[in-house]
Amino acid sequence: QVEVVESGGGLVQPGGSLRLSCVASGSVASSYVTGWYRQAPGKQREEVAQITSGGMMKYADSVTGRFTVSRDNAKNTVYLQMNNLTPEDTAVYYCNRRQPPFDTVYWGQGTQVTVSS
Repeated sequence: QVEVVESGGGLVQPGGSLRLSCVASGSVASSYVTGWYRQAPGKQREEVAQITSGGMMKYADSVTGRFTVSRDNAKNTVYLQMNNLTPEDTAVYYCNRRQPPFDTVYWGQGTQVTVSS
């Protein structure tokens, strides 16, 4: 079993920054794919960034140039650096981890990000 825990959310003013962390523990595999998702009230959950254990990254168009995903494999941690935040970025942010041998997906409980003046 793998546990995934997000942290780092909070209230920030427009134009501000936050760094989210996603820590995996338990039966973690060295090979994985971690995605960052967000869900705003009344909207579907959307993927905003993804990173593999090998360092391949991809981003949603809405966050490209503002968000950066990174990893520290030694700490089983993936980060999401969010810059130049806008009220449209307000949402609950979730991370998940997909790993072998069965490509099981493990989700965290989410962390709230609120961008408001």
